[in-house]
Amino acid sequence: MTISRRKLIEPQITPFYHVINRCVRRAYLCGDDPYNSNNYHHRRGWIVNKIKQLSGVFCIDVCAYAVMSNHYHLVLKIDTEQQQKLTPKAVISRWLQLFNGHPIAVDFLNKKVDSHTFSKK
Repeated sequence: MTISRRKLIEPQITPFYHVINRCVRRAYLCGDDPYNSNNYHHRRGWIVNKIKQLSGVFCIDVCAYAVMSNHYHLVLKIDTEQQQKLTPKAVISRWLQLFNGHPIAVDFLNKKVDSHTFSKK
């Protein structure tokens, strides 16, 4: 049975996490693929750049990483101090770096919507 991420990640207990992501079915992330003789080494740079981008957006420090032929490992630290300092505007602008803008988020950044729209009730 799977466990929700909300229950898996508890920064109060430890801010450090080891994450693994792997490709399946003989898919090669990077390196030489012996089955079709293709070289996917150029993807390693893409992966490293994406890891750097995402760590900056999500207030996560990358302590260590390793990109192998069909999987990668990350040792991450959640930066709770930086996360707590973020304003609603900073959170929205970080979110918009990854996803297309929802009209409400774009209006908030352009000062067409006030901050009370996002307050918890």
